[in-house]
Amino acid sequence: MAGRYCGVRTTWTGWRAGLGGAPEANALNAGTLREEMAMWWLGKAPACAAWRSVLAVPRRTGLASGPSRCGSSTAEAPATKVEDDSFLRWFLLLIPVTAFGLGTWQVQRRKWKLKLIEELESRFMAEPVPLPADPMELKNLEYRPVRVRGHFDHSKELYMLPRTMVDPAREAREAGRLSSSVQSGAHVITPFHCTDLGVTILVNRGFVPRKKLSPDMRQKGQIEGDVELIGVVRLAETRKPFVPENNPERNHWHYRDLEAMAKFTGTDPIFIDADFKSTVPGGPIGGQTRATLRNEHMQYIVTWYGLCAATSYLWAKKFLRGTRGT
Repeated sequence: MAGRYCGVRTTWTGWRAGLGGAPEANALNAGTLREEMAMWWLGKAPACAAWRSVLAVPRRTGLASGPSRCGSSTAEAPATKVEDDSFLRWFLLLIPVTAFGLGTWQVQRRKWKLKLIEELESRFMAEPVPLPADPMELKNLEYRPVRVRGHFDHSKELYMLPRTMVDPAREAREAGRLSSSVQSGAHVITPFHCTDLGVTILVNRGFVPRKKLSPDMRQKGQIEGDVELIGVVRLAETRKPFVPENNPERNHWHYRDLEAMAKFTGTDPIFIDADFKSTVPGGPIGGQTRATLRNEHMQYIVTWYGLCAATSYLWAKKFLRGTRGT
């Protein structure tokens, strides 16, 4: 607008200056005015350009290049938006794809766990075999019943605590209840000298409540002489998170550290859980082996596949519907 005003004003000034001359000059000036104004509206006003060159006023490139710049940004904006939408589309597609992969992985894990549980149950229910003389053979015999004969050394008892009694009948009755009648106690671990093998092992005789933790409270259950026992082989275990460290000074053991237990009692690092038939009146209750494995993979399968289905539906609703419309 300023440019237009500059050109009109220049021409008008020249025309007024020519009014004082001859009529022919006035007519010529009037014609020149009309011609100059017409040329200005066509974008070719020489007067304004001349004055700008004389006064050294820089050309306002913003007005001239404005339309081209606007057109360039307008063209770039849709391209950028298309690129952003494409990236977002494929990035969000990773959610259902990943959920599907995790669900499929849990299917494979469930097959592996079922096979492991089946193998564990078959091993646990197998016929007992004599305890091998070579401790290295025990690595492949965990949960396998073995038969031993010998006598106990009650003077070196160990106590694994806190423990609750394994009672399948009670657990079946109280399944689904918010509260249970479980009492806390300990497992009594007693050195057992195997007369036929000439080695001394550790035997988990079973569960006793806290009030009977002291041997003086269960004198009738302290077996004397040679006996034959059947128990399942157990290997060493590592300390789990939040499980306290073993305290040999107080004779409190929280997990099976066979090396430390064997060193503390002077026995071999061999450990078996006595079966329920070893229970005697007044003594520890045997059969405290929980031969089960957690199998929650079906819940994970439902969770991951459900998440895959939900996110796939949302993704298709977001992106595929718009594609069909176009």
